[in-house]
Amino acid sequence: MDRFSIIIERQEQIEELIRKWGFLPFFKNGIEGFSIEEMTPPELLFGDEFNNGPWGWKGPIIANWESAYGKFFKGKAGFVSLEWLPDFMNWRRSIYPLKKMDKDAKHIYKVLVENESMISRQLKKASGFTLSRKRKTFNPDDPATPVENPKNGMAFDSLIAGLEMGTHVCIADFEYLISKKGAPYGWGLARYCTPEAMYPDLFPIKEKVEGRTPKQSRKRILDHLCQVLPDIEKSRIEKILD
Repeated sequence: MDRFSIIIERQEQIEELIRKWGFLPFFKNGIEGFSIEEMTPPELLFGDEFNNGPWGWKGPIIANWESAYGKFFKGKAGFVSLEWLPDFMNWRRSIYPLKKMDKDAKHIYKVLVENESMISRQLKKASGFTLSRKRKTFNPDDPATPVENPKNGMAFDSLIAGLEMGTHVCIADFEYLISKKGAPYGWGLARYCTPEAMYPDLFPIKEKVEGRTPKQSRKRILDHLCQVLPDIEKSRIEKILD
């Protein structure tokens, strides 16, 4: 299947690509043509008023229980099939171990595990972050010198993306606001979950990867992607894998 000849117009096409390739970034990523964005007509990518388009299909695709979704590719979102997810987790969790993450990232993870799944706004507030993305806030004691706001919304976004890169967190669904006419609208709020809660049948990972080491899992994925992308240099594929 030549990725340059594909024009995505239906949800089923995306699901077929995920099954066939195992890995499918949503946005451009340094490998030409290897993204939903590049294979979709611009006017369809983010859908119409009824969310009819790849952006609105994310939740339904996740709900089909054939793939996981999250910021898996250099901090950008994409899909990984459940067939390849155990090897992907085996590798990623070895290079982004939870024990070496920032204490705030660990706290976010702890809150999420305790609640099983949470909408992004809920998780931010429960973890002690503000919804504001401002890095500094007003200082009533010295108005000329704003104080640092380390637990702002931007800091949360960066930390949760790191947890997704490590496959410690994935997105379970997107929940939309509903108009007076009963139609969903807006960009959708991510509902976060852990793979353990979302896909319990894939654990323990070591059993699902038949005892492969993280490096063996990486090689298995790399060999597969080199077959999927025969025109791409191995080093470029490694960049999105790591």
